[in-house]
Amino acid sequence: MKHHPLIRIENLKKRFGSKVVLDGINLEISAGESFVIIGSSGSGKSVLIKSILGLLPFDSGKIYLKGKDISLLSSRDRQEFLTHIGMLFQGGALFDSMSVAENVAFGLVQGSGMKKAQAREIAIEKLKAVDLSPGVADIYPAELSGGMQKRVALARAIATDPDVIFFDEPTTGLDPIVSGTINDLILRCVRKLGASAVTITHDMNSLRKIADRVGLLFEGRLVWTGTVAEMDATDNPYVYQFIHGLPDGPFTDN
Repeated sequence: MKHHPLIRIENLKKRFGSKVVLDGINLEISAGESFVIIGSSGSGKSVLIKSILGLLPFDSGKIYLKGKDISLLSSRDRQEFLTHIGMLFQGGALFDSMSVAENVAFGLVQGSGMKKAQAREIAIEKLKAVDLSPGVADIYPAELSGGMQKRVALARAIATDPDVIFFDEPTTGLDPIVSGTINDLILRCVRKLGASAVTITHDMNSLRKIADRVGLLFEGRLVWTGTVAEMDATDNPYVYQFIHGLPDGPFTDN
């Protein structure tokens, strides 16, 4: 039987006007794998994730999820496809006017059409999975600390038991202790679900904690991929400059 990676990207290209943002991305991510994308600001990281999510149309290339070409999905199939994906946005992106439980249950009610009472039960279960008590279910995001808001956003990301979860800078703005806790929770939740994780981060501590494999984006191209151990051992000039935060190298030659 032919093995299909969970996500396969073939020669993906995207430009905004004359600016090329993705310049022929090829990538395979296996089921259960944690893949971390690094690169400087403007290298195309967010555009790549938004393209996979279907939030941005791409110019050419193919994206397959579980062997299905996502560009060929009908609107109904796309809605169903999105129930297999979780997303933790950079700022958390919680709805201020909704309680914590309503935030966590949002995808279940809106995407899957689940009854609110059943969705609430699942929301409380997912809050427990990120070490939050049922007591926070009926309060509002503004009443929570940044770290707790991030936990609620993680609970929402795992609420539908997705096949793949995207994390956009999950530890940005958090202190090192809270960041470590969030990294532990991400690992635990992803492993429990058996889901794949695709993470954008600048946080090298976070990367070392959660990554199975790493990809470095530079000027819209994936210039290097490998494990964390390979990343530490490589003499690739792009990787070496980025992980050591050096002022001189290919990132400053432009």
